[in-house]
This record gives sequence, structure tokens and C-alpha cells, in this order.
Amino acid sequence: MDSSEDRVQVASISVRSEEGGRGVPKVAPAPPVGPAPASEGLSERVRALRLPVPEEPQTGLGRRLPWVLTILFMGTTVLVGYWAWVRDSQPQPTAQPAGPDSPPGLLPFGPQPAPKEGEIVLQSKGYIVAKHQILISPLVSGRILRLNCDEGQRVQKGELLVELESTEYEAEYKRALANVEAAKQRYQELQRYRDEEIRQAEAELAEVQHQLAQAEDDWRRAQDLFGRGIITQQEHDNARRQAEALRQRANRMKAALELLQKGPREERRQAALAELQAAQAELARAKWRLDNCKIYAPITGTILKKNAEQWNLVNPLAMQGSYSICEMADLSQLEVELMIQERDIAKIFEGQLCKVYAEAYPEDMFPDRVYAGRISRLMPIADRAKGAIPVRVEFRVPPEEQGKYLKPEMGAMVTFYNAQAPKELPIFWKDVSVPGAKQATPTASTASEKTPPPK
Repeated sequence: MDSSEDRVQVASISVRSEEGGRGVPKVAPAPPVGPAPASEGLSERVRALRLPVPEEPQTGLGRRLPWVLTILFMGTTVLVGYWAWVRDSQPQPTAQPAGPDSPPGLLPFGPQPAPKEGEIVLQSKGYIVAKHQILISPLVSGRILRLNCDEGQRVQKGELLVELESTEYEAEYKRALANVEAAKQRYQELQRYRDEEIRQAEAELAEVQHQLAQAEDDWRRAQDLFGRGIITQQEHDNARRQAEALRQRANRMKAALELLQKGPREERRQAALAELQAAQAELARAKWRLDNCKIYAPITGTILKKNAEQWNLVNPLAMQGSYSICEMADLSQLEVELMIQERDIAKIFEGQLCKVYAEAYPEDMFPDRVYAGRISRLMPIADRAKGAIPVRVEFRVPPEEQGKYLKPEMGAMVTFYNAQAPKELPIFWKDVSVPGAKQATPTASTASEKTPPPK
């Protein structure tokens, strides 16, 4: 029993100590019921182990601190709102358009003044393309016997590029030539009759006329004899019929002579002429097919790509479209293909002066490879997905530089000036004189998105 009572007293002491830590007044423990010297010693030891609980000072500053912070927050909010209202109520100054001295990455806003003459208005990137690119395709089918073209080769106008097998076309040409000769002879035969045929008809007519004169004399005598009853009716009729037959024969020979003198009928001549023209058309077609067995360079330029090899069998029906034996272009006349955003399209116009240089040859490192160009055309259809309009800028390079530095599909930078390009545009930019134009490339200019390389 003593041990259980000690445990009850220890528990009560612990509970009271916790309540005292929370500010509850301490209550003295109840005196033990009976003598318990051992429990008193245990209680003393438990009190010695208890940690002292510090008392919180109850000052006025601790109670006022939350209210002070709330008042400060409300005052700060009111000041910030008033400052924002004052700033919005004041008129905003108009920002100047971005120029060479403007920091990069800043875009102009607000109404902008009209650009001055010769001022840089836009800079964009594009890709170099040949102005005139030709697909060399066959017009007849056959096997390639000779192929005199290779990538990068310079060819002159009229130089033989491809030769096809021509045995079949030579036979067709000779047959068509013979048909034309036969039709020509038939037509010439119907133009006029020979003089010998006319003289023969005249002789036959003269013979018949002599026979007719004799027959008429015989008929007159037969009439006289029949009237006197010397000959019979049959003999009289025979003489009359003989004279009439010779008279009709003479008329027929006379008409035949007139036909020979007039010549053949017009319808027969026209028919013969049509046959001659048809034969000549077949001859021209056969000659065209034979001539197209040899393909010559249409212009002076450079072979860009070769699509066939020697001994290949080519067919014009299978090569329709973009496929061809080879591709060539005049690399002295080039263009830059650009995609100008719709927001910038008002800054450019056809015939506008431009400065062109390749990204591989920057202007500051290669000043002698900066070229003068002009806007040749604005394409009639915009790109809906990109919100841009295709634009072409044409320029020229010296003949000795064709295909050497600038090649198709290379990236190029184009600077647009607010000036009309001269009628006789020089090749190099250093020879261009623009009033008020700054030759340095602007550090901040509105650049449109890059155009993907044309396929």
C-alpha cells in the first residue's frame, strides 16, 4: 500500500508542476494520510528534478507591437497607390525611334517620325538564289552517249552538253525527206502540162477535123443520091451517122486540147499542195527530233547540279517537273530571297536601294565584298503562317567572281535605305553615293525572322 500511495503523490506533484508552468497558482500537496517517511524522501527528490519555468514579463510594448505593424503596412499601401495615380495622370513623353546610338534590344513605341532620305529603315537576313536557274531536260528519249557537264563547270552559250543516241531519228528523217520529194514531184506535175502533150492533142484534133470534112462531103453526096433514088435509105443513114460521130469526136478533142492548155484542175492542184505540206511537216518533226539528240547550253553559266550519267536512258515523259539532266545558272546575276514581316512591309518599296553582303564575309572584315542591290519585286502572295511577305533583292557580282565567293543558298544580310536605287546600279557598294546615308551597319534595327532555305 505504501508504494501505491507514493506513486499517486508523485503523479499529483507532476501535474501541479505543469499547471504552475502555465501560470496556474501552485497548490500545496495534500498531507499524507499516515506516516510515510519513505514517500517524503521520494517527493523531495522529484521536486529537485523539476526545471524552473520562467515568468513572461507583461509589458505594454509587447501588447502594442501588432497594432504598430498594421498601421505601418496600411500607410505604405496608401503611399504606393497615390504615387501610381500621380504617375499615370502625367503625360508620357514620346519615345524616339531606335537608332545607331540606342541600346540593343529596345523597340520604338508611340508615333514615329517619317524616315529621312538615305536613312537606314530596315535590316533583314535572307538567302542567296540565282536570278535565272535553268533545268536542262531532254525533249526526246534515248540513251546518253556523251555527257560534257559536271558540277561547278563553267560553260559557254552554245556549248554541247549532252548527246543522245540518234540512229532511229536519222532513219525517220530520211524517210520523211523522201516523202517530201515525192509529194513535190506530184505537185509540180499538176502545175502545167508538157508542150509535147499539147502538140499531140493538137495533131489528133487536126486529124479528126480532116476526117469530119470527108464524112460531111460523103453525107452530102448520099443525100443527093438518095433524093434521086440511086441509094437506099440505109446507105443514106450510115453516111449521116458517120459524119455526126466524127463531129462529136472533133468536139471532144477540141475540149481536151483546151484542158491541156489551161492546165490541171485547181482542186487537184490544191490536194497535191496539201500532201506536199503534210510531208514537209513530217520532215520538220523528224528533223526536230534528230536535232534534239544534241543538247546545247542555252546561256553562259555554271553547272549547279548533275542528275544523270553517261549511258543512262532518259525519257522526257518521266523527266517532267523539277527533274532534269542537269541544272545551270548565271551566277553573275543573283538575288536575295527574304521574308519581310507585315509590320515592316511599309518601310520598303520596289526599286529601293539596298546593301548586300554574305554572312560568310562580314562587312567590317571584307569591305570589298559588299554589293549594291535593289528590290526587284515583292511577291504577290504572303505567307500566312509566318505573317511575312517574300521579297527579292537583285544584285550583281563581277564576272571573275562568279561562283567563287557567293554561292546559292548562302545566308546574306540586306540593309534597306530610304532611297531610290539609281538606274545604272554599280556592282560594289563603295561606288554608291546616297545622300545622308550612314555606311555603318546599325546596331539595333528591326530584323525579320530568318527565312528557311528554299527547296
